[in-house]
Amino acid sequence: MRVLALIPARFASTRFPGKPLADIAGKPMIQWVYQRASAVFGYAFVATDDVRIEQAVVDFGGKVIMTSTEHKSGTDRCAEALAKAEELTGEVFDVVVNIQGDEPFIQTEQLRKLIGCFDEERVDIATLVKPFGAGDDIFNMNSPKVVLNLAGDAIYFSRSVIPFMRGVEQLEWAARHTFYKHIGLYAYRAKALREITVLEQSPLELAESLEQLRWIENGYRIRVAITNMETLAVDTPEDLERVKQFAAEHLG
Repeated sequence: MRVLALIPARFASTRFPGKPLADIAGKPMIQWVYQRASAVFGYAFVATDDVRIEQAVVDFGGKVIMTSTEHKSGTDRCAEALAKAEELTGEVFDVVVNIQGDEPFIQTEQLRKLIGCFDEERVDIATLVKPFGAGDDIFNMNSPKVVLNLAGDAIYFSRSVIPFMRGVEQLEWAARHTFYKHIGLYAYRAKALREITVLEQSPLELAESLEQLRWIENGYRIRVAITNMETLAVDTPEDLERVKQFAAEHLG
């Protein structure tokens, strides 16, 4: 199975402009992500539309693909980068891994677990979830929740808490049921990636502002792997300070 790892990275961001270039322990954040990806996959590229990110990747010796400024999502950017990577390398890739550029300490074991989902031929797309911990806020709308079927496929993603615990006080919900937090890491069969990026936005996607609902509504099978490893996504400058503290404590 030929796997391509892509790291979509934008400079523009409403909440945190320039985020991929934020310094963490002397390296730009995008370098941390790239090094984790390239440790697992033989082919890894940053996919960006910004020359500042391109230059940073070149400076640390990474590989980068320039993409359109018109993409609305990282998935769309990955589809363009897939075509360009195949042209650059002469390879035909079976699976594409979309690694968020704001997960500087993504674990290599998580990446391998994601790829393992494709041992089953009927799987179109794969992603990761983590059980909410005792101190986590399951009602945080910025942490999408996922419901799985017995085969391990995603039934639904929501910003609301799902399932609803009828007859149970909300303070007891987390203790009475295992809720799963979505980790924004995806992998797709190359064929599926090319197909999902030309689909029209769907009603559920528009309602929740979650693109993965478009895929489910159109019949794609999303296999979910469960990890117990914590992730440290950087969405805001405050998140960056927490990540810097983690780096100081664990990498110093």
